[in-house]
Order: sequence, then structure tokens, then C-alpha cells
Amino acid sequence: MLDAEGILRKFYDPDSEVYRILVTHSRHVAAKALETAKKVAHLKPDLEFIEEAAMLHDIGIVRTRTLKLGCHGDQPYVCHGYLGRAMLDSLGLFRHGLVAERHTGVGITKQDIMERNLGLPLRDMVPLTLEEEIICYADKFFSKNHGAVSTEKTMDEVLAYFAPFGEKQVERFKFWARRFGDLPCTTNSPS
Repeated sequence: MLDAEGILRKFYDPDSEVYRILVTHSRHVAAKALETAKKVAHLKPDLEFIEEAAMLHDIGIVRTRTLKLGCHGDQPYVCHGYLGRAMLDSLGLFRHGLVAERHTGVGITKQDIMERNLGLPLRDMVPLTLEEEIICYADKFFSKNHGAVSTEKTMDEVLAYFAPFGEKQVERFKFWARRFGDLPCTTNSPS
């Protein structure tokens, strides 16, 4: 198994607060992702990859200017996904890099980037594989905010978070929640 924390230490000072927050957040996301994957074991998700990629999905925050986390980079936080992909790609971890790029929100489409003027590369950054969806889903239940990093959000809190971003995002998250057994099933599918 890949030494994810060793990889994080290549880019972060292991004695820093941001490293502590990142590792704590990532461990919670990995545990939730593995729990979620077990609910769809019949689909044969790659558990080892899920654990590794969940630990590395937020590696790019170090390159952002997110002072509340102690990150002094030069890019806005919304860029951490594609920045993380570049970092992981540089290590030959291309599959892990795709998770990093595609985990923001419920994924960001090229149309979202243009309509919201997000300043991201013009391409779809949406989870495509089961493993990407599981990690993206699990990530939404945990914050990196001081004091809340170890507190799991409720389903209602996650849905309320997505509400300002539009019905499409809410429905995609609900689709995953139904798929992973956390909401009652309906016949709706994501748009």
C-alpha cells in the first residue's frame, strides 16, 4: 500500500497546523469512504485505492491562499483540485491525481467554470469512476475548519451546503446518497 502520509510530508511541514488538519480530515474522509464502499461491495470498489486516494485528495490546498488553514500559496481555494492533480501526476500517481481534480463540490463541469468565471482550466472535473464518486461523497461530510475537523456533518447539513450552488448539485449529491444507501431510493438519476 502507498505511504500517503509520506507523500503529504513531501509537500507539507509535518509539524505544521495545516498538516495536522489535512491528515485528520483525510483520515476521516478515508474511513467514511471505506464505510461507503462496503455498502456497494457488489460493485467491487477498489478499497486499497479508495483509502490511498482519500488520504491524498486535498494535497493541493498547500498551493492555495487559504490563510485560515495556514496555506500561503498564490491560487484561490477552488483551484486546489487541479493543483493537487498536478502534484500527484508529478509523482506518477495519475489515477490519484484524477480524484484530487474531480472531488471539489460534486464535481465541476466546463459549463460551471465558464458560467461562474471560476478561473479553472476549461475542462470537466467531475467524478467518473465509482471510486471517485465514493471519495467525493465521503469528503462532503467533513470540514477542514478549525474546531470542526473531526465532526461529521449530517445529511441535512450537507444538503444545505449545496443548496446555494443550485438544484443540479443537490440532486447529484442525493443520487449518490441513495446509491450508497444513505437516503431512500427513488427513480431519479443525476443530471
